[in-house]
Amino acid sequence: MKEQKKIIIAGFQNRKFSTIDELKPENMENETITEELEKGASNTTYKLPELPYAYDAMEPYIDKMTMEIHHDKHHSGYVNNLNKALEGLKYLPTSLDELLKNISKYNLTIKNNAGGHYNHSLFWKIMKFKGGGVPSGKLLEAINTSFGSFENFKNKFNEAATKIFGSGWAWLVVKDGKLEIGITQNQDNPLMDTSEFKGTPILCVDIWEHAYYLNYQNKRSEYIANWWNVLNWEEIQNIYENNK
Repeated sequence: MKEQKKIIIAGFQNRKFSTIDELKPENMENETITEELEKGASNTTYKLPELPYAYDAMEPYIDKMTMEIHHDKHHSGYVNNLNKALEGLKYLPTSLDELLKNISKYNLTIKNNAGGHYNHSLFWKIMKFKGGGVPSGKLLEAINTSFGSFENFKNKFNEAATKIFGSGWAWLVVKDGKLEIGITQNQDNPLMDTSEFKGTPILCVDIWEHAYYLNYQNKRSEYIANWWNVLNWEEIQNIYENNK
């Protein structure tokens, strides 16, 4: 049977691909997976997604140079390192989401770079030129139900993001039909089976210094406060509607 190479750009889109069920890692015992992964060759290749806007589209809130370095160097590095780490492996999940949900079965290099790829892909998608404002519709209703008001939600999210020790991410997720705020360290995310904070992400902010240091230096709280001005609430609403 001829192998087909699959190109996956962004795992959070929950794309489905045809596969043979018995070859999926989640349908095999851990010991078998470990043994088989050492034998074959992966047919999955991940690709750096293009930004849906110009590098300077987020100014003055996020500067052009930061966006260019962040996307072309940092995110690109995660994608390249992930593909290298997957070389020679077999029976991988056919989507990034599924890889993350089974990440405990893989090594730390795959975990870090798969997380970096997913996290940044979502981060780019939920921002836009002339963004900001307030969400509407079902998403706003859910925010009000979970947090009392949009302003209260912002305050809780800002507090969580500001208090991250070192590098990490702050998240808004859907869990059991409700919205929750949480944080993860490094490139971990709430989809990972190793994460203490779990859920389906619909919004995230990057708290690694490479995301803001050129413009804000150590003023993390100022970066977070300004980040709300570039959010793409229409896209966040779409992600919420598909995962609530």
